[in-house]
Amino acid sequence: MSSSQVRQGSSVTWTLQQNKAFERALAVYDKDTPDRWSNVARAVGGNKTAEDVKQHYEVLLHDIKFIESGGVPFPNYTTRCKSLVPTKQ
Repeated sequence: MSSSQVRQGSSVTWTLQQNKAFERALAVYDKDTPDRWSNVARAVGGNKTAEDVKQHYEVLLHDIKFIESGGVPFPNYTTRCKSLVPTKQ
């Protein structure tokens, strides 16, 4: 898989561009939009179906719940890079 592709949930592959289009479409087509998943699939383009984007959304919700429940630890930022620390002149 190339670095421009992301694998989520099922065997369906999503490119970074499709993920961005998916995120934008979710902002446009909210839960009250008729035929929401068909509209999102059309906005994503490629070969994505309404069922593909609905499953992708369900994976996103699962990931968000996992993160919010504390399932993902915060990174340890104790190491400081000297180039990022302001110097006195």
